[in-house]
Amino acid sequence: MSKKFLFIGFVILIAGIVIALFWNKKAAKENITFTEHIAPIIYKNCVSCHAENGAAPFPLLTYKQVSKKAKTIAKVTKLRYMPPWPADPGYSHFVNEKYLTDEEIETLQIWVKNGKPEGPDIPLPKYEKPNYISAIGKPDLTLFLDSVQLFPDLRDRFFLIKIPGKIAQDTFVRAVEFIAGEPDLVHHFNGHLLLFAPDAKKNLWEGDLKTEISAGEYEKDFEKLKLLNDDGTKPFRIHSAVNYLPGVFGTSYPDGIGTFRISSNFIFVGNDLHYGPSDRKVWDKSRINLFFTSKAPERATSEIMLGTNGVSKIEPPLKIPAGKISKHITRFKVENDISVLTVNPHLHMLGKSFLAYAIKPNGDTIPLIRIPEWDFRWQYFYTFQHMVPIPRGSEIIAEAVFDNTTSNPNNPNKPPKEVGERLEFGGASMRATDEMFQFIITYTDYRRGDDSVSLQR
Repeated sequence: MSKKFLFIGFVILIAGIVIALFWNKKAAKENITFTEHIAPIIYKNCVSCHAENGAAPFPLLTYKQVSKKAKTIAKVTKLRYMPPWPADPGYSHFVNEKYLTDEEIETLQIWVKNGKPEGPDIPLPKYEKPNYISAIGKPDLTLFLDSVQLFPDLRDRFFLIKIPGKIAQDTFVRAVEFIAGEPDLVHHFNGHLLLFAPDAKKNLWEGDLKTEISAGEYEKDFEKLKLLNDDGTKPFRIHSAVNYLPGVFGTSYPDGIGTFRISSNFIFVGNDLHYGPSDRKVWDKSRINLFFTSKAPERATSEIMLGTNGVSKIEPPLKIPAGKISKHITRFKVENDISVLTVNPHLHMLGKSFLAYAIKPNGDTIPLIRIPEWDFRWQYFYTFQHMVPIPRGSEIIAEAVFDNTTSNPNNPNKPPKEVGERLEFGGASMRATDEMFQFIITYTDYRRGDDSVSLQR
């Protein structure tokens, strides 16, 4: 009998612990406050854009500001519309990830439901105001883009833009960043760097410094910039040398990694400067900051671009029939041991999903990135938290699904029409009738221990 009573007592004890934990957890949920629970979530994931004069339309730094927008915050986070982080955190991880866990989303919902209590008077999380002059430091050279006048017409606008530069002699660039003049209006910027040999182009400023992209006239618009050498040949191009998205500030790799050589005569080409709808008349005065170093990189970086304009063909060819959803794949075999630093998937308006991975010679899979729901508005350059080694003989595979049906709210053609890629010096065009499928990989030669090298700065 004693054993029986001991067993019953043990069961009662366990049940009591479980009930206590349940009620403690329930009580904790019922006592969610702004200062204790909500502010840490907001400051971690939102204030890089939602700050005074930031990229977002309103700040979220104080209780009053967050409380005013609480219902909206609860709604857009529950839908995972905000914060914008397209990559699947269950597949791979990157530097400066901004996504909410299910528990954090639930915490926001409960806080709003319970009347948005402010909580005790304790200090809010530390907040460093973004430096809209430079997020890296004092630049060695600042190049201003030709100013663009925006009007309160509430429409998106796209520009091609040229930023020429001259320096005394060839040198190395350790970092480059784009600084938006009007952070709440500049949606994104993708820029290449053209390097000119001495005397190859006498007048770098020849041609237009900017031109607004007109429907169906991309090639003619691009020609207005006069980017070729004087003899009609193409200069050397560094693809995607500088890029920008709201909330993403200048980054650099650890010392000794990732510098590139720049010639004394060069031109940055913004083949996609996108302004979101403007509510005011204003001149945007964005700029590019360059940070030099006299030392050649200890570990130089290189770039592989798969797909459109790249080293690998797309199968089947990127022709998406009207009214159809199609899947396309591109593959590239790695000839040497490499360590991947950054990846950038790129599709246009018909993109539906994206997946990239590597298959090692032994058959193992290396996950790179998965984007279950493609969003054209948020196209990041994703830097891994640690280098990702890929051994020689591996095959890098990228898969993209495109939706050319009326069910795609982003389909620019109504009714849908066949859409494909178009190859040209400036890249496949931004025309509504054009599509792209690219996977850009920044890497360095592999060294033992790279998988433990942190890329956090």
